[in-house]
Amino acid sequence: MRMRRVVGWLGLAAHLAVGFWYAASGLVVPGWALAGLLVVWAVLLVRRRPALVPLAPLSAVLVWLAVVSAGGAWLGWTA
Repeated sequence: MRMRRVVGWLGLAAHLAVGFWYAASGLVVPGWALAGLLVVWAVLLVRRRPALVPLAPLSAVLVWLAVVSAGGAWLGWTA
């Protein structure tokens, strides 16, 4: 039980750290894409099962990489 709680808190801390990259991506992506990314980040933050909390930051990083890479390749987003 204690280990679940520790894993949950570590997952939350990692997700908050990923939030920094989401917010900082406003330097690269247009406003509408930043708003969408922040909504996705917030949705990933809301998890009801503590066992799934560590998957949230991993999912967030994969979504962020996919969106920013695709925007750079297909839409010409640059810093």
